[in-house]
Amino acid sequence: QLQLVESGGGLVQPGGSRRLSCEASVSTLEDYTVGWYRQAPGKAREWVACASNSGEIVSYADSVKGRFTVARDNVKYTAYLYMNSLKSEDTGVYTCAAVYQIPGLHIGCVGMSYWGKGTLVTVSS
Repeated sequence: QLQLVESGGGLVQPGGSRRLSCEASVSTLEDYTVGWYRQAPGKAREWVACASNSGEIVSYADSVKGRFTVARDNVKYTAYLYMNSLKSEDTGVYTCAAVYQIPGLHIGCVGMSYWGKGTLVTVSS
């Protein structure tokens, strides 16, 4: 059973940066596509970024493109979300998720099977 634990959330000023981490409980994270999602207060959860099992194929929501970067270190069983130029509208609970990826076939962050509990990011002065 794959378990995911996020960390790195906190209070950050507008324009600032933050790195979120998503650590997996098993060494086979390299077999999974990993995605990041967020939920702002009073709003539905939205997809933010996605990385294939190797990290070579990445995609982003338009709202974060050019500011956020998703990466992964499969040796450390960890995925990351680097967030720059943060805005107040980036405030929310950030959650990572994973789904098994058939070798050589990346279809994006669809049908995520495993979810972490999330970490809160607050962008405010």
